[in-house]
Amino acid sequence: MRVALLSAAIGVLSLTAAVTTPAQAQDKMKSGMSGEKTVMVGGAPMYPSKNIVQNAVNSKDHTTLVAAVKAAGLVDTLSGKGPFTVFAPTNEAFAKLPAGTVDTLVKPENKAMLTKILTYHVVPGKMSAADLTDGKKLTTVEGEQLTVKHDGGKVWLIDAKGGKSAVTIADVNQSNGVIHVVDTVLMPAS
Repeated sequence: MRVALLSAAIGVLSLTAAVTTPAQAQDKMKSGMSGEKTVMVGGAPMYPSKNIVQNAVNSKDHTTLVAAVKAAGLVDTLSGKGPFTVFAPTNEAFAKLPAGTVDTLVKPENKAMLTKILTYHVVPGKMSAADLTDGKKLTTVEGEQLTVKHDGGKVWLIDAKGGKSAVTIADVNQSNGVIHVVDTVLMPAS
């Protein structure tokens, strides 16, 4: 059960996430073809009727995350029922890691570490931006906690090592949860 939940959480993470700030609220629109209220992430509309993976693969800003989710074997999990809250790092977030880190993590022999990092970005349940209150502790699928911090008009996530990641697009609803796009990869303690 824990493996399945972990896998689902990772899949959700890799698909793409978005947290909408007030400045990005205008990005929400109603799709003329589907009648669904969508949010633009990575140049693509995110449809609430599609799951995390189905949406994430269309975001040009989340190609690294999608590749990582595939390498970790989390596609089926994140395509599952959920619900999941995924804090989805952008390509730029992964680029902030030391050179060679992503290439090393996606190697088959490092699958366990990659899975640990990805599932650290997934929280069971569907949490909207309004649920991310200042000081709230979030227990991730990986098992460790993230702390929510409000500062400078932004929502931040503080990881186990004290690293900070800002939510750049919030409340990107999916059929199996919600994605909040973040600008930095979060790291578990171990």
